[in-house]
Amino acid sequence: MSEHRADTPEQVLKFVPKEWPNSYGSQVEEVGQAIVTKIQRAADLSNENCDRALALAHKLSIQLRTAEDRISQLEVELFRDRAARAERWLQTIQNEIEEKLIAPRSAITAEQTPLPKDAEL
Repeated sequence: MSEHRADTPEQVLKFVPKEWPNSYGSQVEEVGQAIVTKIQRAADLSNENCDRALALAHKLSIQLRTAEDRISQLEVELFRDRAARAERWLQTIQNEIEEKLIAPRSAITAEQTPLPKDAEL
């Protein structure tokens, strides 16, 4: 400050408080400490938010895995049910073919008797 006093007009120096270097320095320290405290609080809040977000993401991940496993189980059950219904339909179709087509044909073949040899032309 001594360098600046030589360049500073006397009228300006009258208004500078006598304790200016000391009080200004302590104010700077207080303001600096307040800023550091606020930054630390912001960092703490940010870390808490991050921890909460990670915990929630982990919880949701577990729920998603459970839902995916349940979906897979339901799909297996669905395909088994569809396969069982398809097998029942195939059995019904086979029975219908045997009753409507094969059985009457067998009966017709059994009813037909070979012609005697002397009846041939």
